[in-house]
Amino acid sequence: MSNNINFKELATKYGTPYYVYDFDHITNQYNELKNAFRARKSLISYAVKSNSNLSVIKHLGNLGSGADCVSIGEVKRALMAGIPKYQIIFSGVGKTDDELREAISLDILMINLESEAEFGRVELIAIELNKVARISIRVNPNVDPKTHPYISTGLHENKFGVDLDTAKRMYIKAKKSEFIDPVGIHCHIGSQLTELSPIKEAVNIVANLVRNLKSALDIELKFFDVGGGLGIVYKDEILIDTYEYAQTVLEAIFGLDITIICEPGRFIVGNSGTFVTKVLYEKINGKKRFIIVDGAMNDLIRPSLYNAYHKIEVLEKSENVSDCNVVGPVCESGDFFGKNIQLPLTEHNDLIAIYSAGAYGFTMSSNYNTRGRVVEIALENGNDRVIRKRETFEDLIALEKEYLQ
Repeated sequence: MSNNINFKELATKYGTPYYVYDFDHITNQYNELKNAFRARKSLISYAVKSNSNLSVIKHLGNLGSGADCVSIGEVKRALMAGIPKYQIIFSGVGKTDDELREAISLDILMINLESEAEFGRVELIAIELNKVARISIRVNPNVDPKTHPYISTGLHENKFGVDLDTAKRMYIKAKKSEFIDPVGIHCHIGSQLTELSPIKEAVNIVANLVRNLKSALDIELKFFDVGGGLGIVYKDEILIDTYEYAQTVLEAIFGLDITIICEPGRFIVGNSGTFVTKVLYEKINGKKRFIIVDGAMNDLIRPSLYNAYHKIEVLEKSENVSDCNVVGPVCESGDFFGKNIQLPLTEHNDLIAIYSAGAYGFTMSSNYNTRGRVVEIALENGNDRVIRKRETFEDLIALEKEYLQ
């Protein structure tokens, strides 16, 4: 993220709290990953769940990105933002019949299947619509991603995907079906990955399955989706080199004529975003110091949900540092951004920046305590603009008030 953002000026112009995203950083991150695969057929398919703002998706679409979606709503967002239908993937463990019906009718690139039961539903719906459904199958390679358990997805104890034997059965069924076209294979072992070895193990397992399908069953897949999950620096993480990551994938698929798809989310937008909040008061309970701010867990839940670390800085202050908790107004003890951290003494209206908030920040926000979601701002080439307005009380009750009796 650019160090040249004038957070104070943005606070004066738009109020607090707010999210600001550096679109130039987003461009650089996308290009870095795309260039790592430049020698091979590839599609960078942005994970919409990480930040689903229409302007963010459109910006990436303009760069050539596809979209990895986990609801029909995200599919519609991608289409509305200009992503071509042939670059959209629909994933997720629990797709409803209505979602599947709409996805097949929209003729997107492929639906990523996560169980034999889901295969059955897709086939029945395709028959009902008299359309062929293009599918991939998510393989769970039972590889430990060495990340937070809440964002681990590649072990058998996780709910995602199917084992190798189940995948083979599903591909055989697909080959026999007139209404299912098996075009891809998928694996994704987790998020915020900082070690290459689990990725290497997983892609090699899945690549060998691709070879076996071709040689034993004459099933030739067109797309190998290696998932996403590349980590970013929140604190002091040592990251995976994107060139080495690409080479690891390319080595695994050596000899296969197949298009690589990868699904970065956090890697592209995580460090583009900053959440800025304003100090309301300070208080002391016993010996414990609290900085109370106008932002809350409903705005940025990662610290409460995962005990996730975000760098926190009091802007334009560096002296009189002491131990404190940064907390919000929400009526929960879990409403905090940082605990036992060293920050300067603050005063009313001082600004606090919470960094690395571009992924799984606003997109996981809520209206808990009847709090309106905050304004989102884009910064591109030095110019700022609103990409989602701050919610009002009227926005919050719009779907309820006509039913009030």
